[in-house]
Amino acid sequence: MKIGIVGCAGRMGQMLVKEVLGTEGCELSGGTEGPGNSALGKDMASHAGLEPCGLEITEDADALFAASDVIIDFTLPAATANHLELAKKHQTALVLGTTGHEADGLAAIEAAANDITIVKAMNFSIGVNVLFALSEQLAGILDDEYDIEIVEMHHKHKVDAPSGTAIGLGEAAAKGRGISLDDVAARGRDGITGERKKGDIGLASIRGGEVVGEHSVIFAGESERVELVHKAASRGIFSKGAVHAARWTDGQTAGLYDMLDVLGFK
Repeated sequence: MKIGIVGCAGRMGQMLVKEVLGTEGCELSGGTEGPGNSALGKDMASHAGLEPCGLEITEDADALFAASDVIIDFTLPAATANHLELAKKHQTALVLGTTGHEADGLAAIEAAANDITIVKAMNFSIGVNVLFALSEQLAGILDDEYDIEIVEMHHKHKVDAPSGTAIGLGEAAAKGRGISLDDVAARGRDGITGERKKGDIGLASIRGGEVVGEHSVIFAGESERVELVHKAASRGIFSKGAVHAARWTDGQTAGLYDMLDVLGFK
């Protein structure tokens, strides 16, 4: 399977290059960067710290889509529209890890999925996506006598809180109880907040050091507590999951999928 990578010179892009080259049954078809990037013209593998592979980093996204069975995209929302058009033009599947799309961007992704196979996820870690599924299932089993609290910790450089993954876990738990997270989310408690409201889903964030990512979903009852925990030791889990998703697209019909589809939870 021929896999191309847009934005291949950044930290995530380099991990994806390594993962594709190290995965049996996958062939690296090329990679691109934007105009003026200092990595342009360099060998993709060499730039990622590996032996040269003979593929130079270019600006030609059209040629990359034409040469690939699937493209992995962890770039910026502003680039998504162009990548969707190229994917439709060449009937290339798309694994989309880009986040932060506005409503019109999300609508464009959904429309493109009528013509091509797209896997879109906020987090491509296989373990985290299992955690999504288990959180929804457990929230449906345990009623609101069990208070749900979600705690996440990330490195000190992370600029947003709570993490997108924590919000996704909150949404999964809310879905399990047939409610909307917007109606029950309790964020950033501070000062005299009063008693905890029954049915709330709490979201708490911790920052420090170089923690890649830790997430806990806590179901606290009167006499017992159930906790689901995921701890990431390396960012390589995201590239591994993305390549797994890319391989899954082979033979799939057009549509918009997520990692729960890829892992067989749907």
